[in-house]
Parts: sequence; C-alpha cells; structure tokens
Amino acid sequence: MAIASGLQPNGRSSLNKPDYDASPAMFRNQPLGFIAAVLLIPVFGLGILLLLYWYIKARSVRLTIAGDAIHLSRGILSKEQTDIDIREIRTVLIRQSFWQRIFNVGQVEVFTTGDMPEFSLQGMPDPNFVRDYIRGRINREDEER
Repeated sequence: MAIASGLQPNGRSSLNKPDYDASPAMFRNQPLGFIAAVLLIPVFGLGILLLLYWYIKARSVRLTIAGDAIHLSRGILSKEQTDIDIREIRTVLIRQSFWQRIFNVGQVEVFTTGDMPEFSLQGMPDPNFVRDYIRGRINREDEER
C-alpha cells in the first residue's frame, strides 16, 4: 500500500528523482586498467572476463542521495544496505589523485560519530557534488533552527 501512495517502503517518494544516484566509474576511475583489459581481449578472452568481473563489481555498489537521506546499497545476491540521515553526518572526506581530478572521480568517505567512516567508496563520479550537497543540506538545516 505504501507504493500506491507514492512512497517506497523506505519512506522516500518514488515520484521524485534522487539528487545523486551513481555507482563507481570504471574507465574514469582506472583508465590504464580499462585499456589493459581491452588489450587482453584477444588473449583467450581474458580481457572480457576481467571487464565483466569489473563491471559486476562496480554495479554492485550504488550511492543514492535524495532529500535528507543517503542510501548505500552493496551486493548482488546478498545485499547490504545502509541509510544515513544527512543531519547525522559530521564530515565528508574526498580523496582525489591528479588523474582522478581530471576525470572527476574520487573516493568519498562519510563520517558520523567516531573515528571510522560510516562508508568509504572508491571511484565515485563527481565526489565534490556529494560533499557540497551534504554541506548545503546541513547549512540549510542549521539556518532553519
């Protein structure tokens, strides 16, 4: 019944598009590895197997940000799902190498309480948007108080 009213079981609106919805990038995150795998295709199809494994691994992780909620889903057959309220986030750390900055990908780490990150995702597209979006939502929340 929740879906009929426009809400998904997790309480989010199914009518609104998420503000950020992405999986780790393949080529932009590891361009040399991608080129090497393509070059290995003639070698008994080894490159195809590597690319298929890499694709499945990349698509098994999905980060979605909608409104004040962050949803992280990992896994294909077995699923691990994490939901974080943006108001609970203390720090967002972005790590980018020189080449990652050129290709606009990077590592995103989200901290709530404690010294260990809630999650760390490598190769996420447009990591600065994630940080700026979370900062903007937290600042807007502080202004409303």
